[in-house]
Amino acid sequence: MSQLRSFQISVLYNQRMNQQLLICCQQLSQTQCEQETGSFFPNVIAYWNHLLFGDLILIRRIIANKIAGLSLSLLDGLPIATSTSDCYCSTIDEVIELRTKVDIIIEQVINALSENDISKLIHYKTTEGDEVSARVGDILQHMFNHQTHHRGQLTCVLSQLGINFGCTDLPVLVSEMKDLV
Repeated sequence: MSQLRSFQISVLYNQRMNQQLLICCQQLSQTQCEQETGSFFPNVIAYWNHLLFGDLILIRRIIANKIAGLSLSLLDGLPIATSTSDCYCSTIDEVIELRTKVDIIIEQVINALSENDISKLIHYKTTEGDEVSARVGDILQHMFNHQTHHRGQLTCVLSQLGINFGCTDLPVLVSEMKDLV
């Protein structure tokens, strides 16, 4: 399987998991969404804000380097990520709205890429101000791993709140989506 195809599958998995977990989070009251979790992030809303931060900053870095002819106008109307503690949303409904927009943009970016684009180097400054060069494919791999890592933490929190979040296994979900991949 090509690296690009792998990223296309990751997009589908990402969208499916975000939708699945947001449906679970809709079962929570606002108080539950804001209650201290004693985990990596203080509450459910903070997990979603941090996931959005990672996606927004990494996708902007790729687009800002003019990869695949993408334009920053693709991100018009979206917040600009500046810090790991950015707060874009305070309710699950707000998260759903922004998460849906970001997931669509991630899909558009991935679908615009070629195998050649994935191996290109991009240059950017980290949130700490360090100059970095990295391959587009490495940045995308980090983005998808980052999502999976923090969604895994979120599923633990949801489980502790008594929410059944369902299956999260990639092989099962990919086989369910076989007509899409």
